[in-house]
This record gives sequence, structure tokens and C-alpha cells, in this order.
Amino acid sequence: MSKKTKVLFLCTGNSCRSQMAEGWAKALKGDVIEAYSAGTAPSTVNPLAIKVMKEAGVDISNQRSKNVTELLDVKFDVVITLCGDAKDTCPVFPGDTRVVHRGFDDPARAEGSEEEVLAFFRRVRDEIRDFVKTLPESVMQED
Repeated sequence: MSKKTKVLFLCTGNSCRSQMAEGWAKALKGDVIEAYSAGTAPSTVNPLAIKVMKEAGVDISNQRSKNVTELLDVKFDVVITLCGDAKDTCPVFPGDTRVVHRGFDDPARAEGSEEEVLAFFRRVRDEIRDFVKTLPESVMQED
């Protein structure tokens, strides 16, 4: 049996995008990916991220916001930055860890009515789901 690819999804607050990516990876790719998420300046898991993921059948309510420094001892195969800030401030990981950037809009910054904000969260949730479906192959082939 081959080992799972260890993937860290990294963003700033570890409240929305990286939490959704971790949830999708566990739900869709748990057989081939060992998924983690963290932030460079973690806050709390956004309740709307929990809500829209639950709508899609993925429960992330037990996940917590973590600082990337908590995971520096983990030997990741790939670190995927999900926002420009995380890309710019990503720590150096030991060994041959591949760092890949895939930016997504920040749903926490959505404005408008409750329905408009939820629509923004759902769009980003679905974009992240579609990206996670391509893992780990899509990020292991890049230079």
C-alpha cells in the first residue's frame, strides 16, 4: 500500500478557504491525501464556511483554526497556499516539500445581503471542491 500524500492548505486566517479545502480533501480524497490546514495569522473557523460545507454534505464543525507554526514538524509533500498573503509569508518547510500557489477569493470579505454573502461562500466552496478533485496529481506535476 502506498503512503498518502501529506498536503497542507495554507491561508491567512485559517477560517474559510483552507478549512474548506481540508474538509473537501478528507471527504473526496481521504484514500490518497492526508489533509491539514493552517493559517499564518489564524482566527476561528467562520460559521458561514461551516454552514455552506454542511449544505454540501461535509462537516467541518470539529475543525479548528491552527497556526502554521504548530505543523512545522510535519513532513509535508505539498503545501498549497490559497491566498497571496500566505504565498508571500509561507515559512520554509524542511526537505523537498513542494510549495504551490492556487489563489481563491476570500469569502470572509464578501459584502451584501445575507443571500449574496452566502452565494459568494458557495461559489468559493465549489471552486475549491473542483480544485481538490484534481489532487494530488495536479500539484505533483508542476514546476
